[in-house]
Amino acid sequence: MIDWVTLPELTTTLNEITVRRATLADASQIFSLVNLGEREGQLLPRTLESIRASICDWIVAVDGVRLVGASALVEMHSALAEVRSLVVAPDYRKFGVGAQIVHALIDLARERNIATVFALTRAVLFFEKQGFIISDKENFPEKVWHDCSICRLQFACDEVAMVMSVPTKNE
Repeated sequence: MIDWVTLPELTTTLNEITVRRATLADASQIFSLVNLGEREGQLLPRTLESIRASICDWIVAVDGVRLVGASALVEMHSALAEVRSLVVAPDYRKFGVGAQIVHALIDLARERNIATVFALTRAVLFFEKQGFIISDKENFPEKVWHDCSICRLQFACDEVAMVMSVPTKNE
């Protein structure tokens, strides 16, 4: 089980940020953040219904009552999962919130005995700092078949596949 992770106060304007598993009560705020990421051209759209249906896969960062970051760990099969829809509110970027969410997702992958986690991203340096390495998109056909087919950049994709091996709890 993932323990609650509390970040130290990062500036005088930030409260204590808590990274935790999402609940159904978080779904609307996750949806709003994901829509922001989609409008910025960084994320694929997600419906509120799809977020609610997969709420056990989401990790959120909360500052007081405000949800300031979110991402999901989506299983492709028993040994592979994707870090999906990583988004942080603009005024909370550059404070390590995204990194804390990714590390909580890796802990979730470890808990679920998922050996490999990947992301398709333009934020290559960010994921490298989290321990991911560049891979080939063709290594993740499940992602390409499912999500890439609905992306407006499908034929001009500029995202890079990043992958991380996750030591499972049995290792």
